Amino acid sequence: MGQTDGQAANESNQRRVMIALVLTGTFMLVEVVGGIISGSLALLADAGHMLTDTMALSLAAMAFHVSRRPPGGNLTYGYQRFQILAAFVNGLSLLAVVGWILFEAVSRFFNPRDILGETMLVVASAGLVINLISFAVLHTGDKENLNIRGAALHVAGDLLGSIAAIVAAIIIIYTGWTPIDPILSVAVAALILKSAWSLVKRSAHILLEGAPEWLDVEAMQKRIVARVSGVDEIHHVHIWGLTPQHLMLTMHVSLDGPVESQSGVIRDVKKFLQEEYGIGHSTIEVEVDGCADH
Repeated sequence: MGQTDGQAANESNQRRVMIALVLTGTFMLVEVVGGIISGSLALLADAGHMLTDTMALSLAAMAFHVSRRPPGGNLTYGYQRFQILAAFVNGLSLLAVVGWILFEAVSRFFNPRDILGETMLVVASAGLVINLISFAVLHTGDKENLNIRGAALHVAGDLLGSIAAIVAAIIIIYTGWTPIDPILSVAVAALILKSAWSLVKRSAHILLEGAPEWLDVEAMQKRIVARVSGVDEIHHVHIWGLTPQHLMLTMHVSLDGPVESQSGVIRDVKKFLQEEYGIGHSTIEVEVDGCADH
């Protein structure tokens, strides 16, 4: 039996995460040593970020593996939501990294340290190359998959950290002005903060069973009434997603009179939802003499 498009996409995404994991985990050790030798906060901050990245990428890879398990037992929807949980945890870990960078930056302002600019430049340049490769691998994956998005944001933060470290190293080599190191670290932290908050907010929205942000539920109801013969009114609509790609819906449909086939009305509504909104799993209750829940 051949793979579905979703299964093939998940396997492709998992391969991309594994490549980024190997690259990031290996270079993290190099950057820790380089940061200690050079005394650079920018390098140590990036190494700390890469440590969380290694854990985050490991979690993302595990999420793709777990999400392929079939439904069973008490988990009747399966394990696809694990990807969203991983994205949420990754976002929180990014916020923790931002807090650590800001704390260290403030400490460096009050207690400046000597920095070996040449060593810092070599290590940061190598890190830039590694991060560019990792980001390219992840960025060409499924952009709507929050698990991939979270992993890519982690690597993007590393990429910015490497660029900041290179700029700081050049300034220190030619001017000896070491405060540029914590200053650029704070700038990188601010950029990471914006992306991390967006990831946490979006994944939390899905975990809280929120409807997709792009979907106008009221407009959707009006379109169904106008397009599907026999439908008079729609209420008790609930829409959520296991992931952004796997939307679920329940609704009550009141008929405007006797119809030849209630099953036909249900099929027409389901077809409309699938074709117009990509909602592949819907449960529809048909009402002919009032709502039983009132």
